[in-house]
Amino acid sequence: MSGPLDPQAPLREFHKSHDFFIGIDSDGCAFDTMEVKHKECFIPSFIKHYHLAAISKYVRETAEFVNLYSKSRGTNRFPGYVKTLDLVANRLEVRRRNITIPAVKGLRDWIARETKLANPSLKAEVEKTQDPDLILAYAWSLDVNRMIEETVQKVPPFPLVRESIQAMRNKADVMVISATPVEALTREWEENGLAELVALIAGQELGGKKEVLALAAGPKRYEREQVLMIGDAPGDQNAAQTNQVLFYPINPGHEAESWQRFHDEALPRFFEGTYAGSYQAERVHEFQSILPETPPWKLA
Repeated sequence: MSGPLDPQAPLREFHKSHDFFIGIDSDGCAFDTMEVKHKECFIPSFIKHYHLAAISKYVRETAEFVNLYSKSRGTNRFPGYVKTLDLVANRLEVRRRNITIPAVKGLRDWIARETKLANPSLKAEVEKTQDPDLILAYAWSLDVNRMIEETVQKVPPFPLVRESIQAMRNKADVMVISATPVEALTREWEENGLAELVALIAGQELGGKKEVLALAAGPKRYEREQVLMIGDAPGDQNAAQTNQVLFYPINPGHEAESWQRFHDEALPRFFEGTYAGSYQAERVHEFQSILPETPPWKLA
């Protein structure tokens, strides 16, 4: 039941205005903010809060692989950095140093049972349980948000993002669907004059991308072939596939070219009904070939 305390009320009450729907991821997709957020905010704060300075080199390399340069790119911060701890713990260089890696069982258990992996739900769990793992994770997450607010400013969208949104909004309902907190998303989209061009900005507080896409653009509202998710990470593709809708990838490292092709080719095809099939398959195949699954230190 939706209501004033229901964080997903904006999705349940979302009003359809067009036959088409387009969801757009933000970090690394619309904005070149993935690298600066992880390298300058997430990772330094993680090393500090989890007392990993003795192996900072390996933590940094592992966190960058997990969150930027692999098929887990773009995952929610909490499972992303738990995976970082797991990979770090199994690195030979780390084992040789006899460094104890935090087990973070309380955090793992919360991730397993919670669908909205965000600070508000984590804060509520901290107040309820006083679990030390959750207290630490919450302190780290708050610190990350503070650092992002101080550091990530005046970052413009990738070329042709604005023009693409302007071209799609007359025929499609456009929504930001991201694992980033709503506060940061709103600030970044507003300072670039893009917030007014989208119908809703949905961040991590509203749920995972699969869930958000299902609530906002479910089959009772739109035909499956008239819903498109744009993203730069396999999680975006998975959200689209789970909901049986279309997916357009923004290729990491080739974002400008991806947006050029979307603006010139993919968007017209989407509206004409010729995007699905071989054209989408080519885009997805190219996208999947860019990000590896195996860490480079395991290949060495």
